[in-house]
Amino acid sequence: GVTENSGPKQATYISDEEAKTVLKGAPPAVDQQLKVVDTGKYNVGVGIVHRGKIPARPDGSVAGIAHHNQTETYLVVSGTGLLATGGTIQDGTEVPADGQVYKVLNGPSLNGVVKLGFVTRVVKPGDIVVIPPDVFHGWARVDDHVDYLSVRPDPDRVLPAGYVHPAIKK
Repeated sequence: GVTENSGPKQATYISDEEAKTVLKGAPPAVDQQLKVVDTGKYNVGVGIVHRGKIPARPDGSVAGIAHHNQTETYLVVSGTGLLATGGTIQDGTEVPADGQVYKVLNGPSLNGVVKLGFVTRVVKPGDIVVIPPDVFHGWARVDDHVDYLSVRPDPDRVLPAGYVHPAIKK
C-alpha cells in the first residue's frame, strides 16, 4: 500500500518552454537552477546548463568541480562535448559558502584541475551521466556547445526549497 508521509502532496512540473526560457537568457557558460523542490526528506534542484565552446587545455589537464554531498545527474539535451570524470583535484579551492554556486546550485563543492586518473567520454543528446558525491567532473573539450539538465538531490537541504528561477516565476 501507499504510506502516508509529511512531504509534498503534488508533483512539480517543469515544462520544456520553461527550461528553454531560462536557457535563452544564459550567458555563454553557466549553470542556472530552474527549481528547487522540497521532497520531504531532502530537496532536489533541477537546473539547465549551457556550456559554449571550451578548447582542450594544452597540457591535457581538465578544469572542473566536485560536489561534496550531492549526486548530480546530467541529461544532455543538445550539442556534444568531451566530459571528464574522476581523478584527483590538484590545489583545489572550496566554493565560498556565501556565494550563489554554494547557496542555490551545488552546495559544498571543490573547484580545481585534474591532471591524471580521469576518464573522458563524448556525450550527446539523450545521454545520461550520474556523478556521485566527491567525483570530479569537467569539460575536457566542447567544440560548439553542450546543454544539459542537471538533477541534484540535496540531502543537507542547502539549496533553497521553493526556489523558482526569476525568468519563469509567475
